Amino acid sequence: MQFTDTLPMPPADALEHCNQLIHKIKAEIEQSDNGISFRRYMEMALYEPAYGYYVAGMRKIGEAGDFTTAPEISPLFSQCLAKQTHEILETLGGGDILELGAGSGIMAADILKQLEIFGSLPAHYYILDVSPELKQRQKETLQKYVPHLLERVIWLDQLPNAGFVGVILGNEVLDAMPVDVFTLANGIAKERRVIWKDDYFAYQDETAPDLLNSQIDKLGLDVSSYLSEINSNLPAWFKAISNTLKQGIVLLIDYGYTQQEYYHPERHMGTLMCHYQHRAHDNPLIYPSLQDITASVDFTAVANAASDADMDVQGFTNQAMFLAMSGLEGFFIERLNNNPDQQYPLAQQIRILSLPAEMGERFKVIALGKEFTQTLSGFSQGDQRHRL
Repeated sequence: MQFTDTLPMPPADALEHCNQLIHKIKAEIEQSDNGISFRRYMEMALYEPAYGYYVAGMRKIGEAGDFTTAPEISPLFSQCLAKQTHEILETLGGGDILELGAGSGIMAADILKQLEIFGSLPAHYYILDVSPELKQRQKETLQKYVPHLLERVIWLDQLPNAGFVGVILGNEVLDAMPVDVFTLANGIAKERRVIWKDDYFAYQDETAPDLLNSQIDKLGLDVSSYLSEINSNLPAWFKAISNTLKQGIVLLIDYGYTQQEYYHPERHMGTLMCHYQHRAHDNPLIYPSLQDITASVDFTAVANAASDADMDVQGFTNQAMFLAMSGLEGFFIERLNNNPDQQYPLAQQIRILSLPAEMGERFKVIALGKEFTQTLSGFSQGDQRHRL
């Protein structure tokens, strides 16, 4: 990923699509005296029906898209997830899998292939995704790699009803949730809002509403000048997940920090990041619908929201340790033995997935359980729940 402040010009049809969403956001802003919250802007930019980044029909993941995720980098990642999933399903005596935001579908395909080898295929592999374009890609990917297992895959438009037993997976889901942005100056908290000024979107800071102000106060920040984000959607989101899950484990993988690290005084410019054609930059107010907008995950807030929703935190560690404890070395050796000429690319894949300077430390894995007491092997060493 190249970090840059210069971006290529979108093609004419993409710009036209972008301008249509700009018109919708502008119309909503004009109905308010002081603009809209950044959270609402981010929600519209990413999820506005027919226009938002994740629901419009443009390529998002892979070389032709804007970013690449771990399952795209290497099947080794999904094989490790499959081993942990196999262990959970074995403990439960069977069950289903639900993947939230399944990307191109390659993770689902690789997990199903590995679970077939283990002899522990789920009764159903549910996929919940808001993007019509990605749903189509997922079907094509599964048809290509596991056509004989396609009948087990069911696409959903909403979470399953209560009573789900099994494993819920989410890779890079939390970072795409809309966030509130706040500023602190000399002890005074303000909410960052989005306005329309001089034919462009711009920021305007207003007195923070009571709920956001209360959330900021709880952080105990002692700084003179600060900007950051809060994910106010987490409590409701985990309540919905908990209402679905009767018994099993939720495994979430994403980039982020514990709360102490997230709101460290040195991280005073927040974590918002945009991705466009494999270029990273920090201006979410341009090209709405054409670029991804993300914020790092506060895993302490995740753990608290899950606990409040009657789920137990059963493991927390970095991606490198989770993969190591989930059989990464064995899967690597097996692939190397089958493809000796692939030694260099396989080693490169492991480097990206595991090294601290790559994804190994920045990405974290958290396990949340319900009616499940078995120790998870992926967290058998290096469990960092004490840091949350």
